[in-house]
Amino acid sequence: MLKTVKNSVKNDSNFIDVEKVRRDFPLLQNHYNGRPIAFLDNAATTQKPQVVLDKLNEFYTQYNANVHRAIYHIGEQATREYEDARKKVSDFINAPDPSTIIFTRGATEAINLVAYSWGRHNLSPGDEILITEMEHHSNIIPWQLAVKDTGATLRYIPLHLPVDGTLDLQSLEVNLTNRTKLVAIVHQSNVFGTINPVKKIIKAAQSVGALVLLDSAQSVPHSKVDVQALDCDFLVFSGHKMMGPSGVGVLYAKETLLNSMEPFMGGGEMISTVSMEYSTWNDIPWKFEAGTPNIAQAIGLGAAVDYLNELNMESIHAHENELMDYASDMLKNTPRVILYGNGSKRGAIISFNVEGIHPHDLAQILDQDGIAVRAGHHCAQPIMKRLNVPATTRASFYVYNTKDEIDRLCEGIEKAINLLC
Repeated sequence: MLKTVKNSVKNDSNFIDVEKVRRDFPLLQNHYNGRPIAFLDNAATTQKPQVVLDKLNEFYTQYNANVHRAIYHIGEQATREYEDARKKVSDFINAPDPSTIIFTRGATEAINLVAYSWGRHNLSPGDEILITEMEHHSNIIPWQLAVKDTGATLRYIPLHLPVDGTLDLQSLEVNLTNRTKLVAIVHQSNVFGTINPVKKIIKAAQSVGALVLLDSAQSVPHSKVDVQALDCDFLVFSGHKMMGPSGVGVLYAKETLLNSMEPFMGGGEMISTVSMEYSTWNDIPWKFEAGTPNIAQAIGLGAAVDYLNELNMESIHAHENELMDYASDMLKNTPRVILYGNGSKRGAIISFNVEGIHPHDLAQILDQDGIAVRAGHHCAQPIMKRLNVPATTRASFYVYNTKDEIDRLCEGIEKAINLLC
């Protein structure tokens, strides 16, 4: 049995009553095989508090109507709630104006929107896009397609060798040139948890006239992100990773860029005038929201933002840091465990392997005890290649997780070792 020494919870401004928080999440009240569910796959998606579920139900039962079209009262209420959600998201990341917030289906669609609406119209042979070897596939493939269509070149900042979960930023001087038109970089790694020095990279990109897109799917849910302080040109994230519904995400972009970009999709709502010969476009943000939008999901995201604000992002971040420190210490002292990544600034994500046990087998054994972790390449096959492994196990934490759940994780690993090794 593992010996556990839990850190005392400090009674200060960052204190979070985790047990009270957990009562807000219906799924966390469930059991599997007689054990409470320990949900440790928050980098993939997060559980939803009751207030978000109630908001979705409220929309469908009280004012289910299309937005921006109806002059009857429930349609007007739906429009107000939808646009109020946009304002909440705008304030959450300190965007200069709600019109710079585009609702998408997720971070993936938001990146694709930029790759098509900006990339297809601004890239030419000889131009370069700079990404990193740390990216999620969603921030690799759209740019591969864009350079294929435009004749531009895709370059990348490599991982530091030996692999420690950080980028080799010495290569930035070589890879970042006056040919670079866009730098697209992950804010926080979904494999290592590394928080990249994006302000430094943004300043370097600006020095050569390049734009910057931040994939903040793993950062916006866990810490305070200020787009004006960062001075990024584009920033994307997903609602389902921050207690909101699935099927909704956000693209933030500077107003001048949005006004200059062509629409991603054509249809209703995104137009100003239509004739059989040509059409003109609506103002931003609606120029990029063709058709009936994801109304309920956006409104639900607004409720999630309210909930996060009530908890306080600084408090959430402090709680997760405490969990991460505890999990790192516990796993380091668990036999056969190999940890990946040791960047100085990390979010609450930890990837590891257990010698002699495939990650899929480990995940199945943990599942029998009600512990949900992710096993696979985490949509980051280039990282797995660098690590020379087919997959890893990943535990990722959120505000409702506890040290007791980390103890259960380590006990489950020891159980798997006894069974399979």
